[in-house]
Amino acid sequence: MESNNNNQILLLTKAIEFASEKHRKQKRKNLDSDPYINHPIGVAHLISSIGKVTDVNVLCGAYLHDTVEDTDTTIEEINIEFGNKIREIVQDVTDNKKLSKVERKKNQIQRASYKCKEAKIVKLGDKLHNLLSLLNDAPLNWSIDRIQGYFVWSKFVVQELKGTNSELEDALDKIFSSKFKYKDNEYPCLPNKSLDVALEDYYKLLE
Repeated sequence: MESNNNNQILLLTKAIEFASEKHRKQKRKNLDSDPYINHPIGVAHLISSIGKVTDVNVLCGAYLHDTVEDTDTTIEEINIEFGNKIREIVQDVTDNKKLSKVERKKNQIQRASYKCKEAKIVKLGDKLHNLLSLLNDAPLNWSIDRIQGYFVWSKFVVQELKGTNSELEDALDKIFSSKFKYKDNEYPCLPNKSLDVALEDYYKLLE
């Protein structure tokens, strides 16, 4: 039993070290330009603290979830270093960067319900961390419409992930019914209009 625990700890620390090295030169798009590695670490923390998830594969998937999409990491490299299950999780949450930004956004909604359960948990944690950041630290170059559009689009993604982890889903629902701060003012996360219309308006902003 102790040997198994040691192996799991080694796998977790290896994933953290791997992600830290891959993201070492990247910054977040928030006002303070935080180190990018803060995001995957934050996702793993939310999954474990709020979602009560202890599955090491899921936590490693959280640490590694952006490595293939945003660095020079290949999916084959993830498979070699971390095994098939973690590879599956990372692959399931990785966008196809060959598509346009709008097509990638649409694909996230369309593909969400088809992911493996572990990847769905990572995606919920990813959305929760991004939206918590957006509540108080939205990029200054984003308009109110773009910020609200991101919340609307995220709600559509989360809706397709329902039934995966009630704690994470409840935390996300609270965000959608709250307000975000922007230049000393507060605005509702979701606009007072049809969300279907708001989603199409958001896509137009990104074109």
